[in-house]
Order: sequence, then structure tokens, then C-alpha cells
Amino acid sequence: MTGPGRKGPLIIIGGHEDKEGEKIILRAVAERLDGGRLVLATIASRAPEGYFESYQKAFADLGVEQLSELYVDDRGEAHDPEKLALLDGATGVFFSGGDQLRISSQIGDTPIERRIREIWNRGGVLAGTSAGASVMSDTMMVRGSSGETHRIGDLQMAPGLGLVRDVIIDQHFAERGRIGRLLGAVAQSPRVLGLGVDEDTALVLEGHDFTVIGSGGVYVVDAEGVTASNIAEAKSDRALSMLDVRLHVLADGDGFDLRARRPHGQPTPAD
Repeated sequence: MTGPGRKGPLIIIGGHEDKEGEKIILRAVAERLDGGRLVLATIASRAPEGYFESYQKAFADLGVEQLSELYVDDRGEAHDPEKLALLDGATGVFFSGGDQLRISSQIGDTPIERRIREIWNRGGVLAGTSAGASVMSDTMMVRGSSGETHRIGDLQMAPGLGLVRDVIIDQHFAERGRIGRLLGAVAQSPRVLGLGVDEDTALVLEGHDFTVIGSGGVYVVDAEGVTASNIAEAKSDRALSMLDVRLHVLADGDGFDLRARRPHGQPTPAD
């Protein structure tokens, strides 16, 4: 239920969430809507056809009867009163996948972004999958090689929407072998935590605590205690070197305190 002065949850999804089986992640979104209306923001895609229909069917099976699509073709449309009206009365917004730079560049600091924040600040749920997950942090990864050791110059970052601060989020994580580029990101800024989210996996963030749901893992890379790194000295094509990096691997039911930079208790036992 929404209410004044209480931010809603963020549901940060690694991509390819289940839409046909148990739908654990989409079910978590539906439950937090509390019977309200969900807006599917397909802004990240240059060709959004088909996104709405697939989510419409999946959410209808979960009892979400009010689902509408928000798409802007260019930044000018983010100032269109008709587009803005699509968010009226919504209790949740779901960012679909594509290119995270499209989201930040098309709606950042526009009436649409401000309205989305208003929904969240009233307790509404904000969810994002793939690109929609990466854009939630204040700094986001835009480009970087997957499946190999990180090369120091091989990373492009840009400002995100800043819904969650002091983290960098990567998605499709284990499936695309992205541990190297996440290490590269936190090497540049050790004050932030790197969050790598697998496919069909999400972290549900409420306040400064999150819980993992889904079939994969969430990797937390903490460079606060790094004792040595070549990030500032080496040539841009050199492999990254870091010493004393801390890594947590969390699965369904595990929790983490972002403020304390520590997981909650012991790993959750299997059923």
C-alpha cells in the first residue's frame, strides 16, 4: 500500500525473468502493487513491439488487470502531457530491457522522471530488468567486454537515475561472464559496491536492505579493503590487478545490508 513519506521497494532484475512458470519475480512485483495499476516503461528499446504483449499476458495471470505502456521515441516526448498522463494513478513502474543509456538520456531530468519518482516516494514499486536494472544506480555501466579479464581502458560508464546510491549494477551476470568488468568498475571507485545480478534473479531493495529472489545468484563485489591496484598507473590495454577484494555470492532468500556492507546471517538452507 502506498503512503506519504515512505519510499517503495526497488526490484532489480538481472534479465530474462520467468514469464511462463512460477513467475517468482513478476509475482513479487504484482504483490507489491496491492491491486493498483502498473506502467510498463519500454523506453530502453529502439523497437519495443512485442514487449507489452508478453508482459500483459504474464501479469494478467498474476491478477494485474491494469497495465499500460509508456514509450518515448525521443526526449521531446518526455515533456508531452499525454505521455505524462499515462502515469496518473499508477502504483508501480516496470522498466523493460534494451539500452540503459536510452532511459537516462530520454527521460533524465524530465517531467516523466519526476513523476516516476513521485510514485516511488509515495510507496509505489519500481522494477527494472536488464537495462532497466542498470539504470537505477547513480553511476551505470554502458559498455564493457564480457567473458574475459578486464582491460583497464575497456569500460564506459555514465550517470544513471540515482534511485539507489553507492552501487553499480550489472545484469545477465554469470550468463555473460561479466565479473571482470564489474571488478573494473569498483576498482575505479572503491566506495561503491558492485552488484552483479544473474538472469531470472532479482534483489528486492527496501531501505538499505535487500533480499534475493529467483533461480540464480547476486554477486556483491566490495573493493573497500583493496590494498593494491594498478587501475591508475597501468596502460589502458593492460589486465586489471587488484589485491584483497571481497566477494559475496547470494542466492534466493539471502539478504544484504548495503549500509553495513555485510550479508545477513548465514546462507539460506535448501528446502
